Amino acid sequence: MIAWSQSLSRGRAGLRVAGFLAVALCAAGALAQPAGPSAPPSVAPASDAPASPSDPLAPLAWLQGCWRGTVNQREFREQWLPPGGGMMIGASHTVMQGRTQDYEYLRLEARPDGVHYVALPSDQKDATFRLRDVSRDEPNRADIFTFSNLADGFPQRLVYRRASEGWLYAQVEGTQNGEERKVIYPMRRVDCATGELLRN
Repeated sequence: MIAWSQSLSRGRAGLRVAGFLAVALCAAGALAQPAGPSAPPSVAPASDAPASPSDPLAPLAWLQGCWRGTVNQREFREQWLPPGGGMMIGASHTVMQGRTQDYEYLRLEARPDGVHYVALPSDQKDATFRLRDVSRDEPNRADIFTFSNLADGFPQRLVYRRASEGWLYAQVEGTQNGEERKVIYPMRRVDCATGELLRN
């Protein structure tokens, strides 16, 4: 998950909202579209991800590839390798005005007690969230994967929402200082080499 490492570095007490809440909710329609023809995709579409139906990570194989979004002059990206050996390995990177703001090493792990999302934010201790719920928002044709860690501070939940037309909404949420907080990062699938928008 993107850009919550600063929260962790302050004992998970500080959330860098910086206008994300208001803008991120409406940014889905405002992300820039690349000009000109798209280059051939360098990553296979998620539907071609080679995950066995019996693999606990198969429902998350659609994450394979690269994702990009922009909110408040911050560009954030996530990239995921295909499932293999009971894991999916990923990374995220947030840049603002040419400078790195945050980065994370990510992994999804199939463990005996279920699927776990492990994030190692910018030079901090890792945090683990267990997959607690998979649901379907039928009217909006969206699949929702909710990971939680109620033992630690903010965030207590990570939610990945696979929406239609190549959208991914990644959000961090939970209670901070007695108030419910939610930060949403809207992203589109992009070509890993060129960064150009893919429509699948």
